Amino acid sequence: MPAADNAHKKSARLVIRNAEAGDIDDIIALQKRAFPKLEPDAPGMIKGRLERFPEGQFVVELDGELAGWASTFIVDEALAFEDHTLDSITGHGYGTLHNPDGDWLYGAEVCVDPNVRRIRLGQRLYDARRGLCEDWGLKGIVYGARFPSLRRKVKEYGTPENYLEAVKAKKARDPVYAFQARQGFEPVRLMKGYYDEDRDSLGYALLMAWHNPSWVEDEKAPVRPEPRTVRVAAVQFQARAEDSLEAFERNIEYFVDVCSDYRADFCVFPEMFTVALLALEKRKLTPEESIQALTKHTPGFIEFMRSLAVGYNINIIGGSHPTQTDDGDIQNVAYVFLRDGSVHAQEKIHPTPNEKFWWGIKGGNEVRTIQTDCGPIGVLICYDAEFPELARKLADEGAGILFVPYATDDRTGHLRVRYCAHARAIENQVYVVTAGNVGNLPDVENMDVNYAESAIITPCDFPFARDGLAAVAAENVETIVVADVRLDDLTAARQSGTVRNLRDRRFDLYRVVWNKR
Repeated sequence: MPAADNAHKKSARLVIRNAEAGDIDDIIALQKRAFPKLEPDAPGMIKGRLERFPEGQFVVELDGELAGWASTFIVDEALAFEDHTLDSITGHGYGTLHNPDGDWLYGAEVCVDPNVRRIRLGQRLYDARRGLCEDWGLKGIVYGARFPSLRRKVKEYGTPENYLEAVKAKKARDPVYAFQARQGFEPVRLMKGYYDEDRDSLGYALLMAWHNPSWVEDEKAPVRPEPRTVRVAAVQFQARAEDSLEAFERNIEYFVDVCSDYRADFCVFPEMFTVALLALEKRKLTPEESIQALTKHTPGFIEFMRSLAVGYNINIIGGSHPTQTDDGDIQNVAYVFLRDGSVHAQEKIHPTPNEKFWWGIKGGNEVRTIQTDCGPIGVLICYDAEFPELARKLADEGAGILFVPYATDDRTGHLRVRYCAHARAIENQVYVVTAGNVGNLPDVENMDVNYAESAIITPCDFPFARDGLAAVAAENVETIVVADVRLDDLTAARQSGTVRNLRDRRFDLYRVVWNKR
């Protein structure tokens, strides 16, 4: 980062632009420099804001290095001016309450590198916010501002309110208030308990507001692009004993070809569908030997599926496949092959008791969204869909579609996955796509029989399918189910649906905290 004594040189190149996913690590590093006493955002929080309102997230680059960051979202007027905390208004940092039909731009954060001085980066970020507010025809900007001189001065003035009156009357000075007043912001009131970690402010914040002088009733600029439709296809795949690797790959390519002919954006295969490769072994293997044998196919499987995604111009959720880690552990991994040639991996977090006992499968430690050309998605492998915290984290990070490859041997197991998939769709107002195996593999321990009824599941509200099922396969038949899902219907349901599960959470009462950051 440029040093303070040369940051103002005429040769410095300064750019203000919208933040991108590739900026997240630099933003977190910037937060640590600017506010070393405060906890920085988790990467998922910033990803959630970038997905929900990319136009409202700004960074400043100085000579190619990140030097400033500002985050905003849109809220209703009533929500903006009622008492709130930083946690509640930002949805625990994920921007969950962003409402594209709201009235006010809410400033979640402004952060400037303390090593860069005398070029007014903070002012530039405030100017960018004002420009956004004016361009989108919003009433103004509001936010909870720090009041960092309060801790030192409150005893002298008796109460926080008395000290605020002294600051407003210019009988006392707070540096943050002085800067924001120069930017045209006016104090509305003090809010207690806004951010308890800010000890200099004693947890208080000043609710500050700037009124857009060009705002005109009923002339707000359009804020949404054309409706976004994504076509998804779930493959209900029949396990069969193949006599060669080429035959297995030919069968997989057939289904990818069909999904591509349907012009699907995503093709989803079931969990552990590669167990059919065990039929190539010359003798019957123990469960432990079986899983070890499958891991040997991992490099070839990844390269083959990647080539299909690129060749057929389709994103493939490659079910799941056992993979050996560098530590020698075996994990159940869902590989996602995007049509741009990139490959992503999502480990199963919760192996079932049978997976642990028979195969020695170990659980992964992180669930994350995957950025695609259709927006961020999430993958939950079978049993993982039965743990609501994982889906909530993915939804908070912006995922609109969750893919659930699964493998169950009877109807009870299938229904556990199905009912939980419906619950996750309703709780998070997302689409959930399940794809399961059918058929039998008599010589494969723990995967000898299969039961499935794959489905494309929606929330239950007026814009969606009546029964929360956009498409469903006949049970235990090898087939493909295809449906179009509209991501804008999710946005509408979250903001003005009959129920609004994602935004109506009591942020003041509970939250999901992910220990791995």
